[in-house]
Amino acid sequence: MPAPEPHILQARASLIAALCDILPASQVISQQAELRPYESDGLTAYAQLPLLVALPDTVAQIAAILRLCHERQIKVVPRGAGTSLSGGALPLADGLLLGLSRLNRILDIDLENACVVAQPGVTNLAISNAVAHAGFYYAPDPSSQIACTIGGNVAENSGGVHCLKYGLTTNNLLGLEMVLMSGEVIRLGGRHLDAAGLDLMGIVTGSEGLLGVITEVTVRILPRPETAIALLAGFASVEDAGACVAAIIADGIIPGGMEMMDRPAILASDDFCNAGYPRDAEALLIIELDGVAAAVRAMSARVREIARACGAQSFAESRSEAERLAFWAGRKNAFPAMGRISPDYFCMDGTIPRGRLAQVLARIRELSAQYGLRVANVFHAGDGNLHPLILYDANQPGELERAENFGADILRLCVEVGGVLTGEHGVGVEKRDLMPVQFSAADLAQQQRLKCAFDPDGRLNPGKVFPLLHRCAELGRVHVHGGAMRFPDLPRF
Repeated sequence: MPAPEPHILQARASLIAALCDILPASQVISQQAELRPYESDGLTAYAQLPLLVALPDTVAQIAAILRLCHERQIKVVPRGAGTSLSGGALPLADGLLLGLSRLNRILDIDLENACVVAQPGVTNLAISNAVAHAGFYYAPDPSSQIACTIGGNVAENSGGVHCLKYGLTTNNLLGLEMVLMSGEVIRLGGRHLDAAGLDLMGIVTGSEGLLGVITEVTVRILPRPETAIALLAGFASVEDAGACVAAIIADGIIPGGMEMMDRPAILASDDFCNAGYPRDAEALLIIELDGVAAAVRAMSARVREIARACGAQSFAESRSEAERLAFWAGRKNAFPAMGRISPDYFCMDGTIPRGRLAQVLARIRELSAQYGLRVANVFHAGDGNLHPLILYDANQPGELERAENFGADILRLCVEVGGVLTGEHGVGVEKRDLMPVQFSAADLAQQQRLKCAFDPDGRLNPGKVFPLLHRCAELGRVHVHGGAMRFPDLPRF
C-alpha cells in the first residue's frame, strides 16, 4: 500500500494538535514504535502502520473525532480487540485508526427484560460472566470469546460453537447506538424484541465498520439450561461423520452445538489441551445437548444410536461440568494449537449446504495435494460453516502465495456448491477480491449504494469488502464500472 500522500503528511501535525484538543495527549498515538502494535489484526499476513491512532473514552469524543475527520477528509478505520481474521481492522497509511478498547464498561444488567447494555470494548465472555450469578448467559460464543469484543462481534456478525441452536449475533441483538461519519449519534432498536420501521439494525450487523462506529450494544441474555452435556463421537472417515451430522438434524434433534474436527486438528488440539479426544479417529464430532434433564438423557441415547448406525468407532459422554468444558477446550483452542505443527496458517471461513460436506472435504484434500500444503479442518458442522486451516511457512519463498491461492479455491468451491464466501469472519480484505464470485456487478453496486447512504464520502473503513471503489454519484446513475478505482495491493510482512 502506498505511503500517505504529501498533503496528508503535511496535515498530520495539525491533525495531532486537533485530536489533542479532544483527547488527552496520551490517547493520541503518533510515534512509529507505538503505532506498531496496531499494524495488523488477526490476519497477520498483512500489515500497515496507520497514520495515527486515537483512543477515546466517551461517545462524545468519538463523535468529535469523526466530525473532525469528516471536515478534514481523513479516512477512519474502527478497531476493537483486533481479533478479526479477515483483515477487517487493517489500518491505512493515510487514515486514522480509531481504537475502541477503552469503552469497556457494562452499562446495565436488566434481568427483568433479560438483556445487557454494554460498551463496544466489553469482551464477549465478560457478558456471560457478569450475569452468571443470576443463572443467565450470552449465547454467541466465538472461539476468541475471551478476547474479542461485543462491538467487533456486531461488526462481523460473529457466531461460535452454539450458533446452530441459538443463532449468530444478529439473532441475539436488541439495540445499538452508533456514530456516523458526520458525528451524528443514532439509536437503533432498544430493549424490546422488535422495532418499528426499516430493519436498520439488521443492516448494520455484519457491516464491518463501513456504515458507522458502534458505541453501545444491547444484547439478549438467556437462562442457563438445566442440564448440558457434551458427547464425543469418533469416526473412521470424514464422510461417516458428515453423514451422522445430517442424520441427527434429520431426526429432529437440534444440538446446542455440533462441531467436527479432522485428524490433524484432533491431534494438535489434544496435544495442546489434553481434551481426551480419540486419537485414532479420522474425524470427531463434538455434540452438545442441553435442556431439561430428562429430555437431554433421551436425546443422548438417540444420538448414540444414530452415531453407531453411521459407523462411530468410539463414543463418550461428559460426566461432569468440568469434563464438558474440557471436551470444548480442545475445539476452542484449535487455532492456537496449530502453532505446534506449523509456523503460520490461514484460517478460512466459508459456508456450504450440509449435504455437500463430504464432497467439499474431498475436494479440499485434492487441493491440499495440488498446492503441496497441509490443511486441518475445524468447523461448525451443524450449520455448514467451514474453517479449513491452511498450514504454511511464510519464511519459505512462495508458500504465502500458494496458501492464498489455496484459500481462494476453497472459497470458490463453497460458492460453487451453493454456499457463501463467509459465515462469521466477514469479508474484510481477505475475501474482498472474491466478492464477484458470489455477487454480480449490479449486486455489488446496490450494496455500495447502501454504504453511500450512511457514508457518502466513503471515509469509513475504505478498502474493505468491495473489490472496486465507486463514487456515490456514479452509483446514483447506476454506473457500475465507469470511473471505478482498483484498490492497491495489500501490504504484507
